[in-house]
Amino acid sequence: MASPEQLDMEVLTPLMEQASGEESSDEDLDKEQQPHGITFTQTLLHLLKGNIGTGLLGLPLALKNAGIVLGPVCLVLMGVVCVHCMHILVNCSHQLSERLKRSTLGYSNTVAVAMEMSSSQYLKKGAPFGRKLVDFFLVLTQLGFCSVYFVFLAENIKQVVEGHYTNTTAVVVAMLYSNSSEGSVSSPLDEPAVSVMTGLDQRLYILFLLPFLILLTFIRDLRNMATLCAAANLCMAVSLVLIFTYVLSDVGDPRQLPYVSTWSKFPFFFGTAIFAFEGIGVVLPLENQMRESRRFQQALNIGMAIVIVLYVSLATLGYLHFGDDIKGSITLNLPHDTWSNLLVKVLYSFGVFVSFAIQFFVPAEILVPVVCKNISEPWRYTADLFTRALLATLTCVVAVLVPRLDLVISLVGAVSSSALALVFPPLVELVAMPTRPPALLILKDVSIAGLGFLGFLTGTYVTVGEIIYPDSQGQTRLHDARNWTTPTAPPS
Repeated sequence: MASPEQLDMEVLTPLMEQASGEESSDEDLDKEQQPHGITFTQTLLHLLKGNIGTGLLGLPLALKNAGIVLGPVCLVLMGVVCVHCMHILVNCSHQLSERLKRSTLGYSNTVAVAMEMSSSQYLKKGAPFGRKLVDFFLVLTQLGFCSVYFVFLAENIKQVVEGHYTNTTAVVVAMLYSNSSEGSVSSPLDEPAVSVMTGLDQRLYILFLLPFLILLTFIRDLRNMATLCAAANLCMAVSLVLIFTYVLSDVGDPRQLPYVSTWSKFPFFFGTAIFAFEGIGVVLPLENQMRESRRFQQALNIGMAIVIVLYVSLATLGYLHFGDDIKGSITLNLPHDTWSNLLVKVLYSFGVFVSFAIQFFVPAEILVPVVCKNISEPWRYTADLFTRALLATLTCVVAVLVPRLDLVISLVGAVSSSALALVFPPLVELVAMPTRPPALLILKDVSIAGLGFLGFLTGTYVTVGEIIYPDSQGQTRLHDARNWTTPTAPPS
């Protein structure tokens, strides 16, 4: 059996596919048994790892944008539709592989081959464009994740630094107070210094992170990160347990929250929710690597059912606990008064820091060879590092320009995740049908694709509008130099 590190690399490189024109041997076509493939349990773990990330922590705010009743219902429905689209993608890949007697297909090659086999000459000619379009959205999604990670790390590290400084100050003052014979003392710390330490612009934290994340992207072999990846997964799991423990300590009254939010806020829910279901890019690589591929659909159903339950639970409990004060990540709502809450932010931030390199791996492996292929051999290594640093800097620039976590998540979800999760799979099913599709199938697929396209348009429109003209109710305007990112209540 392949090592776990090698399997991770297969799962994390969905764009690293074989050429669609290569013929496969009989052993390649017989996917019922792969002695050296991954097991059912490993497939489940990879499905969970591919879907649980920063999007999960933003779902409580997504529910605020939908309502305490409408939100969970829509989250379940969206999850069911996304899982159905994953099944569509797997089935289409199987059918096309069998009809052409070719090796297993990845996402972009499935789209290209479906267009090549279409009866329409326009679709046949557009097959290379279809492959490049899917690759573009996959790369865009991965780089979008990296921008989200920049903002997430900056916000949480900012809170940890300020929380640590505040707690330390409180301890010192308490000790001096207890030792004072007069019962009162003045603060031993200079107030302007306190203000400077706790009032640094979040964009500065983003810039501070850039050199460290650039160095992380210089790791070109993920097998060297096996230990870090295992530690990161453990840290994120412990953080989630602590978060659930905290929100369960005081579950609010749902009657105090709006059952249905305004429709103008619903596109924000759509963008955040579709961002959370971020695992469609790993579905085909997982299925292609599974030892018993006939059991993959069962693994997909079980794994995604666990994901949906986790999403709905944390989103609902988080919104009930914090109410309308919920922020772009539930970790940002945890108070600074206990070290356990600060530990949650540190642990999850470490997991996200390591995940940056993993998410960055796919676009780097696609774009770096394109840049380096026309460069002479002595300069290729330098060009490789420069390209990686440039891509990391690009994601940092996006984070600096839009340093609100909720908006970055919503924008990435609306622009790229909706296309990959909801638009392409149903259209591929229609194109890949060898005969004229039934009317009900056409209606179903067109409805799903239309929903995804509508979410793309509305989600992008309202998110960009919020970036340019922020809502004055509780949102800090982007040109406010005093506090650019932290929502503040309007003066009463």
